[in-house]
Amino acid sequence: MNRRHFLSTSVAAGVALQTGRSLAQDAVSANPYKGDIGLQAYTLRNELSKDAAGTMKAVAEAGFKHVELFGFPGIDDMIKAAKDAGLKIHSTHFQADSIIRLKGDDFSGFMPIVEKAKNIGLSHLVVPYIDGNDRKTLDDWKRLAENFNKAAEKTREAGIQLCYHNHNFEFQPKEGGKSGFDIFIAEFSPAMKFELDLFWVKVGGHEPAELISQLSGRVEQLHLKDVKPGTKTPSYSGVGEDDFKEVGAGILPWKEILAAAKKAGVKYCHVEQDQSKDPLASIRQSIAYLEKM
Repeated sequence: MNRRHFLSTSVAAGVALQTGRSLAQDAVSANPYKGDIGLQAYTLRNELSKDAAGTMKAVAEAGFKHVELFGFPGIDDMIKAAKDAGLKIHSTHFQADSIIRLKGDDFSGFMPIVEKAKNIGLSHLVVPYIDGNDRKTLDDWKRLAENFNKAAEKTREAGIQLCYHNHNFEFQPKEGGKSGFDIFIAEFSPAMKFELDLFWVKVGGHEPAELISQLSGRVEQLHLKDVKPGTKTPSYSGVGEDDFKEVGAGILPWKEILAAAKKAGVKYCHVEQDQSKDPLASIRQSIAYLEKM
């Protein structure tokens, strides 16, 4: 083999090796949460009410590693069923009226929730929803932010992170063009974090990857669900049941989203499907897509 042929062969081999490495790196980075996907159990609310143990077993068999629960603290059967199925529980949505309508510094209704969460080893508590009567004006949103900041200090003392889960109404412009979400971004203390629901982020008129990047270091968890092509955005009212799609079956750019999530420090990703004719089939479809990325 002459020197010229040797060099050209070596260069070609090097390019091929580097290309192989790049492809392998792309395969890994396409979904940095592969092998650690969770499920928001609200997806299976009807199934869980009939057979909690069997439903949680089906969740584990589908490939999910952890579940985020809902309705805490009165969900002992759901907690037991998840643990018996070998599913980890890091997070739960909880009944948050005690801090949404906080009276001064009276945390008597909230602290038992925090203590129970600590006792079962939760790392996150999430405010799931704000009733319309509690969020009419920007001053209401400011009051809520103040309440959540106070509550977040209490959970931090217990080693638990308090988060807020969005829908679409948070993004609706109010006085001066500002939205409730704008208030939360400006007013939340470092102790208070976000759980972004990406379906509702898109329906609220924002691009999920861009918002995740904007809030880098402030987003703890994501809800993963897709948006039907043609769904009206922005929309601040209700949507159709068919607008909810399985991950990968809609318009959201998942590789871009998950890369932004990893860079922004997001800890957990939970599949969720608010509406489905066959919820178990939907969650299996979503995790299959995520695991093949």
